[in-house]
Amino acid sequence: MAEKKVAAKTAAKKAPAKKAPAKKPAAKAVLNSAVAYQFADKEYDQDSLVKIAKDVWKFDLNKKVSDLVNIKLYVKPEESKVYYLFNEEIEGSFDI
Repeated sequence: MAEKKVAAKTAAKKAPAKKAPAKKPAAKAVLNSAVAYQFADKEYDQDSLVKIAKDVWKFDLNKKVSDLVNIKLYVKPEESKVYYLFNEEIEGSFDI
């Protein structure tokens, strides 16, 4: 009888343990955000300001859209202007 218990314990040690199925990580919530600039009975959102900036790049500066890789915009509502910095080197402004 003792041999059966020892054999059973040895067999149990050698048998691979069954693993529980891996848990999937919880899906992270996606943050949706929007920025709107309101002043002097006007309203602009980020997308419209970026579109205007791209138009300045293409039509006013006569550059290829594919050459534009970086846009920084600085909104000055008290001046009704947006100051831009394209590709970290070309700066200027446009009226809004």
